[in-house]
Amino acid sequence: MLRRLCLVALAAHALACAALAQQAQPSPTPPPKGDPKSPTAEQIAETVVFAYGVRERLAQVRRTGLERGRITRTAEDGRTEEITYERSFKRGETFDKDKIRLDQRRPSAEYSLVFNEGNVFGVVRGTPFTPREEEVATFLSDRRHGLDKLLRYKETGAAVTLAGKETHKGLELWLLDLEDKEKNRTRYYVSAKSYRVLWLEYEEPAAAGAPPTKFRRTFHDYRNVQGTYVPYRSLLYAGERQLEEAQVLSVTYGLRVEDAIFQRPESASTLP
Repeated sequence: MLRRLCLVALAAHALACAALAQQAQPSPTPPPKGDPKSPTAEQIAETVVFAYGVRERLAQVRRTGLERGRITRTAEDGRTEEITYERSFKRGETFDKDKIRLDQRRPSAEYSLVFNEGNVFGVVRGTPFTPREEEVATFLSDRRHGLDKLLRYKETGAAVTLAGKETHKGLELWLLDLEDKEKNRTRYYVSAKSYRVLWLEYEEPAAAGAPPTKFRRTFHDYRNVQGTYVPYRSLLYAGERQLEEAQVLSVTYGLRVEDAIFQRPESASTLP
């Protein structure tokens, strides 16, 4: 009898703990309601955020993370270069205070690029250096025109406008334009069925002083990672020419990430 009472008490305690844990989770904010046939830009943007994992969950789960992958880049002459990478990040109180470290291993060199609260620098063999302008632009393009720019548009104060609805190969797509406070513009092609971004487009100079080039990044192989959706494969085009293919090998959120890896080494600055 005593054993039975103890089991009942343990079960009640477990249920109470589960209830408290459930209460501790942030309540998801549902997308705003409206006419599904003619939604506003904000309604589409909010539904996208909801479809990727809910704003509160994205902020909580993706507070820190480590992504490992492989990038294959294709030069104009057709030669390819394969790069393996590790991307560590720590979300800041605001978008501008994020911290990102990209460790890259190329056939000819190994080095890191670091974004720390708005500043970008490189590190090679423990020594800081100033990366080339075009490499900084490539490194920052994901922050200026990536998926997170849309998923965190309210946090950054970016404006969204609806550019219409189109059908591509039988798929109905919403065209959502985003402009941030720095006047960076990105168009997102959003599936009217899943509300995931299938591809995005933007224009930037391919090199300093060059005219703007139209870039397009497509997203494939979406997978559920800790309750949020991540595309494991993406392709980047300049015009109709493929520049790179990126393949995520693994991604884990919620890891302990030390601030030290985002700090500039004290060694004297050099160029690699």
